[in-house]
Amino acid sequence: MRRLTELREKHAGGKEVNMGIDGNTGKIADMKENNIWDAAAVKKQAIKAAIEVSCMLLRIDDIVSGIKKEKKSTGKSQMAENPDAETFGDTRDG
Repeated sequence: MRRLTELREKHAGGKEVNMGIDGNTGKIADMKENNIWDAAAVKKQAIKAAIEVSCMLLRIDDIVSGIKKEKKSTGKSQMAENPDAETFGDTRDG
């Protein structure tokens, strides 16, 4: 956290825009000097992948918690009553 604060200070000045955190050492270094280039397209794709994974985990959590609630209320799951019932997707999937 302290490294990020230091890095923000350096970027705020406007003079040291090439500064970043070296992944090998964990220290703040000049990325241009170390020939480290990180394309914006890579960052965009990483953020998109993280959002998709988060949504998938939340959806799985909804399904699992719904099954647990159903088992508690009826004593058995929907799959036990109707094994052919669809369990994936909901109205949010479109």
